[in-house]
Amino acid sequence: MAWYNEAVFYHIYPLGALGAPKQNEYSEPVHRLRELFKWIPHLKEMHFNALYIGPLFESVGHGYETTDYMKLDSRLGTNEDLSEFVKACHDNGIRVIFDGVFNHTGRDFFAFKDIQKNRENSPYRDWYCNVNFYGNNEYNDGFSYDNWGGHNLLVKLNQRNPAVQDYICSVIRFWVEHFDIDGIRLDAADVLDFEFMKLLRRTTDVLKPEFWLMGEVIHGDYSRWANNETLHSVTNYSLHKALYSGHNDKNYFEIAHTIKHNNEMVPGNIRLYNFVDNHDVERIMTKLSDKANYTPVHILLYTLSGIPSVYYGSEFGIEGKKERFSDDSLRPAIDISQYSDAIEKNPCTKLLERLGDIHEKYKELSNGDYRELCLKNEQFAFARGDMIIAVNNVSHEAGINVEAHHESYIGLLSGTRVSSNNGRLDITLSANSGEIFAPETAFSKKEEDLVSVLPEINEVKETTETTVSETEPKEEIKEALKEEPKEETTEEPKAEVKEEPKEEPKPVEKIPDIPYSEMSVEQLQEVILGKMAKNGPVTDRMRRDVLENVWHDSLVKWAESFR
Repeated sequence: MAWYNEAVFYHIYPLGALGAPKQNEYSEPVHRLRELFKWIPHLKEMHFNALYIGPLFESVGHGYETTDYMKLDSRLGTNEDLSEFVKACHDNGIRVIFDGVFNHTGRDFFAFKDIQKNRENSPYRDWYCNVNFYGNNEYNDGFSYDNWGGHNLLVKLNQRNPAVQDYICSVIRFWVEHFDIDGIRLDAADVLDFEFMKLLRRTTDVLKPEFWLMGEVIHGDYSRWANNETLHSVTNYSLHKALYSGHNDKNYFEIAHTIKHNNEMVPGNIRLYNFVDNHDVERIMTKLSDKANYTPVHILLYTLSGIPSVYYGSEFGIEGKKERFSDDSLRPAIDISQYSDAIEKNPCTKLLERLGDIHEKYKELSNGDYRELCLKNEQFAFARGDMIIAVNNVSHEAGINVEAHHESYIGLLSGTRVSSNNGRLDITLSANSGEIFAPETAFSKKEEDLVSVLPEINEVKETTETTVSETEPKEEIKEALKEEPKEETTEEPKAEVKEEPKEEPKPVEKIPDIPYSEMSVEQLQEVILGKMAKNGPVTDRMRRDVLENVWHDSLVKWAESFR
């Protein structure tokens, strides 16, 4: 089996994690990346065997407006720093994939600068899409061009131009030769040209055995991108949404339906890239209305079909709220030395360390067949091969009964032993919790003295929202480390969840008869809501999902996905 099918990823946004300045002054390199050497023991201890890191290369600000694909961002250090870091990861059994931002470049990229200087005479005029020398833009370039997401800072590359294709392939060869990377996450893959992605697949297949291509895709039929000719995997945004809203709404049917839909949509040899948060969405601790559901959410993340990924800092239970004009709180600076005892003291970290250990030892969680065993609004159980996984999303104990093919099982999170009766297993689930049961015959003798890592409901406390400093690391969320005695006879009341008012789109009197690509964000939102309404009732949550999506290209793809 390829390494990536058994991987557990850790995701780092380095410009944020290392407290780099927001704007690149293109000055002498500052060797911030070397701070990440201190993170490698943490990754090993938490059983992460793969790292997705990026963006990394020279850019203007947030990293996705690339100005030089072959030079580490000077705010992070030098190419030598990056090469040595990847080697250190490999020496510790950790694969490394980079962010590949190949849909667009920044305005300081050499090809765009040449167009600014030489206009119609530039040999690079066809490197970008729809360069129009009769147009103009807010930068007063004296020409216009296609961009990503309505941002002229991000100039869309013409991926059908053979010169552009050759250049990007040379970049990938450079990355493999100089940094020995194991794969690439393709930014904005849902708007990349399909023939271009097939070319990248053919190119990387011969560069390095088991080189992995994963694409950022929000909506649509994932099998269009993830297949034997294009990419190996894509971001599983549908499961991401189901995991938090299924717990907030006490509705495991949503999660089970999403799993079934994905399994029917994607070929059996494809593993989707599963996550509960990342550098573009709010932290799971912020999204959950009941913070204690951090436990069942992550049990599912580590045990459902797919490749699990944890975003840096979420293993400590930190929060991060997406702001209208800033993602800073999603990308905080962290001093990893402040978390040296987190496995012992932080219930979130302790849980994920055990889940990583289980995923590493029990290969059925990577390749075992999925079977649904029990489905209720508040409880859910399924099998991966001979393993049985069960979760509970409410603040009280719950019992379920499921089929079993072995006489006895060991709960790998609690150490409890349960026996079957006539081929059935009675399971008692703690409040806001879950369990992973392995047949006792498959149980490792080294684990006979398992100590429960399941946190009490009051251990996963509501945490303080993080703040961002460009130069100083964030404070650890101390409240999450407190352990208070649990009253056995009194159920902890749920915190009242107050939805922040969402800004409604500007009213659109009539949708113009123009291509989706030419519509505004507000017009696209109205189109999608209208198409949803034709298929059935539009719930408040469905409406919120549409209105919170402000990415133009994503909305275009969403609108096009309706039949």
